[in-house]
Amino acid sequence: MKRLLTYFLRGLVLTIPLAVTIAVCWMVLTTIDGWLGLPVPGAGLLLTLAGITLIGFIGGTFFAGQIEGWFDELLDRLPFVRLLYSATKDLMNAFVGEQRRFETPVMVALSEDGAVRTLGFVTQKSLAQLGLPGDVAVYCPHSYNFSGQLVLVPTSRVRPLDAVSSDVVAFVVSGGVAEVPTLRSGTP
Repeated sequence: MKRLLTYFLRGLVLTIPLAVTIAVCWMVLTTIDGWLGLPVPGAGLLLTLAGITLIGFIGGTFFAGQIEGWFDELLDRLPFVRLLYSATKDLMNAFVGEQRRFETPVMVALSEDGAVRTLGFVTQKSLAQLGLPGDVAVYCPHSYNFSGQLVLVPTSRVRPLDAVSSDVVAFVVSGGVAEVPTLRSGTP
């Protein structure tokens, strides 16, 4: 009986992530197709990806840069819209833009003796403009969530990790369940 229970639990571990992934992907595909009124499953996603790529291509031109500047100025006059737009734009730039902010994984000592630590990413290397010279801003993602916490700490409490950022993100977001990131230099 115990062996059957073990097989069942192993089956759950293998089946549930696959089922959830398929269900979410199917919901996204059918939702996009429904918005565009397309009867062919997946055609809406392909059109959306092509449209986003085309906008990115056009956005790289001088003319588009001027339009973006004008659009930013227009939205800057609308209080709530400005906050939503600028926060979303900054977040996208932090992950995939030309000014990526999550490329410097670090370990932060939260206690004086360094016994309690967290992993994060330096987002601002200097906070002198806030009257905090010698401090840095570190974003620490939460596990199993799309949120995090910004901590301002002295530079002396931050130790850079020579690891791939995406591996560190996966490790933190998984709550430490994902494979431990390998340091490139081999240092502890």
